[in-house]
Amino acid sequence: MDRFFSPPLQFAWMPIACGVALTWLAGCAQQPPKPEAPVQPREAGPAAPARPSPRALPLGHPPAAPAAASEAHLPKQDLTETVLYEFLLAEIAGQRGNIGLSAQAYADLAKRTRDPRIARRATEIAVYARMGNAAIESARIWHETDPKSQRALQSLVGLLINAGRFDEAQPYLQELLASAGDPAEAFMQLNRTLGAAADKSAALALVQRLAEAHPQLPQARYAVAQAAANAADDELALAEIRRAQALKPDWEAAVLLEAQLLQRRSNAEALGRLAEHLERHPKSRDVRLNYARVLVAEKRFSEARVEFQKLISDHPANTDVIFAVALLSMQLNDHALAEANLRRLLELDYRDKASIRMYLGQIAEEQKSLTEALRWYGEVRGGEQFFAAQVRYAHVLAKLGRLGDARGHLQQVRASNEQQRAQLVLAEAQMLREASQAKEAFDLVAKALGELPDNPELLYDYAMLADKVDRVDLLETSLKKLIKLQPDNAHAYNALGYSLADRNLRLEEARELIETALKLAPEDAFIIDSMGWVHYRLGKREEALKFLRRAFAGRPDPEIAAHLSEVLWMTGERLEAERLLQESIQKHPGNEVLNSTLKRLKP
Repeated sequence: MDRFFSPPLQFAWMPIACGVALTWLAGCAQQPPKPEAPVQPREAGPAAPARPSPRALPLGHPPAAPAAASEAHLPKQDLTETVLYEFLLAEIAGQRGNIGLSAQAYADLAKRTRDPRIARRATEIAVYARMGNAAIESARIWHETDPKSQRALQSLVGLLINAGRFDEAQPYLQELLASAGDPAEAFMQLNRTLGAAADKSAALALVQRLAEAHPQLPQARYAVAQAAANAADDELALAEIRRAQALKPDWEAAVLLEAQLLQRRSNAEALGRLAEHLERHPKSRDVRLNYARVLVAEKRFSEARVEFQKLISDHPANTDVIFAVALLSMQLNDHALAEANLRRLLELDYRDKASIRMYLGQIAEEQKSLTEALRWYGEVRGGEQFFAAQVRYAHVLAKLGRLGDARGHLQQVRASNEQQRAQLVLAEAQMLREASQAKEAFDLVAKALGELPDNPELLYDYAMLADKVDRVDLLETSLKKLIKLQPDNAHAYNALGYSLADRNLRLEEARELIETALKLAPEDAFIIDSMGWVHYRLGKREEALKFLRRAFAGRPDPEIAAHLSEVLWMTGERLEAERLLQESIQKHPGNEVLNSTLKRLKP
């Protein structure tokens, strides 16, 4: 069941800061001097000397420089016992990890004080606590009390959209568009704001209503086209993007979106549209780059390389073009061209050299130049790529047969959060599994689960390792717990269903689990394979063949090839089965599943 091992998911964590508490209390404990002109309060900074006074004090301190216009009229607060109690309750609860209590206390305090800084804090904590209604109400107070703050308005809009409250969001979105210095740019950003909307059709209807007031603005038509594309209404999307081009002929962004829509129907149509634009605008960098990408998708590699050379010739010092050509070359497995361009980026003033070194390490690893890969990964000494580079460095050490050094390297890497802690354990377990030390890997992940019992990646890996050590009971309980934690995790349903089907156990239950997985991920080749395999176990061989052929066409994986070969053999298609097995074994000579299938079918 190696096919079920997958890289860990990504999570973010936002710690509660306590600095706002000190600022607020300091502001309430002092009274600023009385200047002749009004003094604007600010949120943080050194407090001016003043006599203590417990009541009717501005929230904050006088600034060293004029405050922003949106902070011109902050309210005065009565520092009553109730207000002070609620504030301390909110902050201390947050520091002690009771985020729900902290969020509710801050929301109540925002209503009581109607101070924009408290409302902002209440919004942030309620979002973190996943208390949607409290976050919306706090954001509404924040916007009402600081109407010039774009951040307040954007936060309120985002929260309403995320909650599916589109009618409520509309006037605030209209306000955002009206307050934007450039309505055209605001419409171009609109679908980013709507990106969190689960109901794409409702989001489309909202964009259409907003665009009604701007019938001649091409960017408004572009926004409608983009929203229609997100809602899978390609006909409307094409009509709208063509309206945008009629208003703004040869608009490159619109051409690219039209080509993207056409590519959903046919690569040939997309290529035709891009080529048409390039005839009139041969120096159009982004259009040529996308033209090359579609050629790659069509496997017209020689033509794609010609386009790469044109791009490099036209933009010899453009680091974005060089980077794009390097990545496309990697897709083509043209390691020499990819490496040449990546090395060139190191010589130029490219902004993210750590990523370049990571890619060079990957190329060296793929070419089995493991010492060279170590050097590149070792040169990533900081930034966002540092952690990933350390993990890859350890994997290369393991490939060199230095498993002890590899494990030691991972164990000395400092994790900055629970996600990274889990990733380090999973990386070490993978190395142990690849070294045929499944029991050691199983014990390692079990220990980590003792500290992080609800980590989804650890649970999944533990289940797969339980299968390796014949602990089917633990496989089942772990996957069921994972499904409870993540009811939309297609791979968890699939792994459990496949494990039952492969053992000829509870086949109807296995089929239902795999059906659920397939609904969640209908194009996943491994899930399609599982569906074929469970049908085979149920005695439905013709139905099994349909799924297995589809799975192999989507991904010619050795395990899928083994399943397809076995079912072909059992349905009398023995020549095809033997040919497929022999071809797959030639490509994957050491694969245990293929070799055991061949021995079983032809003992």
